[in-house]
Amino acid sequence: MMTMPVLVPLAGALLTYFFPKRAAPVSLACGLATLVAVLVLTAELWSHGAQSYHLGGWAAPLGIRLYADGLSIMMILMTAAIGLPITIYSSAYFRGNDAQSFFYPLWLFLWAGLNGLYLSGDIFNLYVILEVVGLSAVALAALSGHRAALRAALRYLLAAMVASLAYLMGVGLLYSEYGVLDMATLGTLAGPSLPTAAAFGLMMLGLLLKTALFPLHFWLPPAHSAAQAPVSAALSALVIKGSFYITLRLWFSVFQPVATYEAGQLIGALGAVAILWGSFQALRQRRLKLLIAHSTVGQIGYLFLIFPLASVPLAAGGPQPWMIEAWAGCIYQALAHGFAKAAIFLAAGVILQAAGSDKLSSMRDIAGRLPTTTFAFALAGVSLIGLPPSGGFVAKWMILKAIIASGQWWWAPVVVIGSLLTAGYVFLMIRYAFKPTVGVLVLKPVSRTMKVVPLVLAIMAVLLGFHVERPLELLEIGSPFVQSTEEGGGP
Repeated sequence: MMTMPVLVPLAGALLTYFFPKRAAPVSLACGLATLVAVLVLTAELWSHGAQSYHLGGWAAPLGIRLYADGLSIMMILMTAAIGLPITIYSSAYFRGNDAQSFFYPLWLFLWAGLNGLYLSGDIFNLYVILEVVGLSAVALAALSGHRAALRAALRYLLAAMVASLAYLMGVGLLYSEYGVLDMATLGTLAGPSLPTAAAFGLMMLGLLLKTALFPLHFWLPPAHSAAQAPVSAALSALVIKGSFYITLRLWFSVFQPVATYEAGQLIGALGAVAILWGSFQALRQRRLKLLIAHSTVGQIGYLFLIFPLASVPLAAGGPQPWMIEAWAGCIYQALAHGFAKAAIFLAAGVILQAAGSDKLSSMRDIAGRLPTTTFAFALAGVSLIGLPPSGGFVAKWMILKAIIASGQWWWAPVVVIGSLLTAGYVFLMIRYAFKPTVGVLVLKPVSRTMKVVPLVLAIMAVLLGFHVERPLELLEIGSPFVQSTEEGGGP
């Protein structure tokens, strides 16, 4: 059953490629089937705990091992819960558009790659899957064929190639030193040696470039803003979370001997600058999609506060109680950001199709003309800012509690100022939505499906703030990170 979340979208990608006229319904059917497969796997996890599966019956370290615990299932659930609405939105967005014959195979390949990434326990297999995800994402970013999109996609491709090369060099160093590729085995063998430290630096560099952490974010704003709306939503909400997930796994499962307090503080500092710089740049934009893309740079920064917070107990000789809160808060931030950012990019697609432009000035008076879309913007903004009772509020509250408990008070002003800056650019968008237009406002008709899907995703971002206990219980299954810290377990 563990292979189904990968095989179903992979089969769908092949079917939509060979039968392009049926691409939309096949894609929808595969999206539903993938969601069902993920829910079944989640039920198995609740019943039996963390799951392992050896491909071809060959056990690690000779074979490739798939591993599912609370963290990986949480990420797969997020991908399915956002991926299906994106697919539904795309069926209306690409209706009658020749690009759909390319979009659906690439999108399903991307979905299969993300699920495979979250389940893989082999660092070389992760490299292969990262290439599948990266190439699919670049092709999707170039799908519109416009000059700006092609230029941004080329920049994205070059960044992805450099990142992949750095990651692969690190894999080579680890294999030459320890002779294994399985993460769990490496976690027991890796020591504070020069090859391990070099591999750590190279692999982190590659993954941080793929995640677009400041100052390696240069490719993200043009790529996300120039892409078509469903692609922008997938890139921002899902793709960057994949490389962040691998960063987490490697940092706490493989590289504990060299992931020092100082390294955690450095990554945290980059995250803090990303929060402030990305939010400030978003305030300066006058194009809607470019504003949202710079917002992604800022929101990514919150995820990396996990490293200074969680590296302290490793340096001090053992895990502390507030580590779980730090991890849970950052993972919850990833979830809340995924739903909110997908909603806001898809809502921007509605504005672009209705007004013919994504300039902020084109949003004038849409509150009365497109109330559903305006409401989606507002709800998604509530979660991005971190206002109660949204998922973003829960995430930032847990992060702040962990900051205070760890004694690292200097991160708290960054979180607060970042939220205020986020409120600034969210209110900027809403202000234009209620601003009277000059002259007669002519809007093209937009499918009702395209209007409803962003609102559904925005509501889900807010609902994450309710019944938080169940997601946190799921996250603890298999004791991600803590078990690997204490017992050498994990993927």
